[in-house]
Amino acid sequence: MTMRFSVLASGSTGNAFYVETDRQRLLVDAGLSGKQLEALFAQIGRHPSELHALLVTHEHSDHIKGLGVLARKYRLPIFANEKTWRAMEAAVGEIPSEQKFVFPLGAVKTFGDLDVESFGVSHDAAEPMFYVFHCGGKKLALLTDTGYVSERMKKTVENADVFVFESNHDIGMLRMGRYPWNVKRRILSDVGHISNEEAGLALADVIGDRTKRIYLAHLSQDNNMKELARMTVAQTLEQKGLAVGGRFHLYDTDPHQATALACV
Repeated sequence: MTMRFSVLASGSTGNAFYVETDRQRLLVDAGLSGKQLEALFAQIGRHPSELHALLVTHEHSDHIKGLGVLARKYRLPIFANEKTWRAMEAAVGEIPSEQKFVFPLGAVKTFGDLDVESFGVSHDAAEPMFYVFHCGGKKLALLTDTGYVSERMKKTVENADVFVFESNHDIGMLRMGRYPWNVKRRILSDVGHISNEEAGLALADVIGDRTKRIYLAHLSQDNNMKELARMTVAQTLEQKGLAVGGRFHLYDTDPHQATALACV
């Protein structure tokens, strides 16, 4: 059994994550237009019509912008928790009842040969949650959009083979940047986003013997840079005795370019 994945898009302008096994093809979030999503799928040689289900993390527009369009066009089932369903109903438009499914927070659902575990995060949404994917003894953890990484979150994602992990901003860039203070305060809060340094510290606690790849995700276009995120996370990990480039490697994600389809 093989699990493959691609970060189709990641950043403040739109997010979408694809995971497949020999029997299942799932999309987590659809935060871009239907046209953009189809183009991103084409980059990895896939098409939205091949999907078996759409999973939702939370109702913010950079995660659900194309959700309704995609679901209606390809008649795809959508899975979200009840609070997220209520919060996003107006934004996604009319979805036939036979395509609406509840995926509770803190539950495990099986999609063919893929077990998907949901867990809560700390973000200013109705009931935000992310996912850990298990298949054939492999573990892939997806964690962005959180103001801090709790011990409970760490326990859920620890020792994954692959992490897709938030590294949203550089604190200095954010403080000096053009955002109004109320937006800066929200990003820096416990229900905002974690910084590059915070990402490095949290990763130091969850990287395990099986960890091979870490994808730095949800980078702010205004308050971060790929090189800076990678350097800060690498330095923070090295201070904790974890050298990048040995047992594990760091990878970039992009708002407009899908990462290559890779095996977990």
